[in-house]
Amino acid sequence: MIKLALLICDDTIPPVKALYGDYGRIFNSLLSDSLARISSKVTFSLDAYDVVNEMAYPPDDIQYDGLLISGSRASAYEDKEWINKLIAYVARIIAEKPSLKLFGICFGHQIIAGALGGSCVQNNGLWEVSVTTVQLTPLGKAIFGSDQLDIQQMHRDHVPTVPPNAHLLGSTDVTPNQGMVLFDPASVPANLDSDTQSVPLTSIHVLTVQGHPEFTEPIMRIVLDARAERHLLGDELVDDALRRLNDSTDGVDKVGRVIWGMLGVA
Repeated sequence: MIKLALLICDDTIPPVKALYGDYGRIFNSLLSDSLARISSKVTFSLDAYDVVNEMAYPPDDIQYDGLLISGSRASAYEDKEWINKLIAYVARIIAEKPSLKLFGICFGHQIIAGALGGSCVQNNGLWEVSVTTVQLTPLGKAIFGSDQLDIQQMHRDHVPTVPPNAHLLGSTDVTPNQGMVLFDPASVPANLDSDTQSVPLTSIHVLTVQGHPEFTEPIMRIVLDARAERHLLGDELVDDALRRLNDSTDGVDKVGRVIWGMLGVA
């Protein structure tokens, strides 16, 4: 049994929650769907912790194999008690628990950047929404097994640079840091910039992506409609997002595979 914890940084909006549940259920679906394509023998548990309202965290005496950090409508640079506590917790876990795998999704990606000494800022009012193609670095290609990654996006904050000791996975024209990894100091692969490198996924300590591998097309459609109704997105952006909404994504096949690979499931 692989034990996973999920730090929930927001609630899903009511129409998403009514049909697809909270982030715990949505991430459970991502993990189950990706695991089913890899192994029928492995089982896992996923414990959820509300770090916003309850400021609850996994007890140190419970041994988890992996820790996921969800997205959020909040901004990682906001000076709020729960955000400051989350950044401090993640920084401590990274420093003290090298065997605990960390996965940051969207807001989680930005929180991990802050914990590593990086920053998160507004991206000059620019949004990335719907299915977006990320061009991968040589390291990203080696990890994901492809030249690019197609993933759902919904953000206008971003991590402008790569924090110390982290390695970039990919970029878009809008967002230079679309994801990064931090390796276990004891097993950093050689020749990280080589186009022909082989990266043992178990050597990765921390993985982040700016996109949402857990979002399906129906979920993204609901989120997109809700933000359009609130006039957070311009008509031109919404129309373009709707044209790409049904494009295939790599959340389950590629991102999910890497998550399980980091946990030793191949």
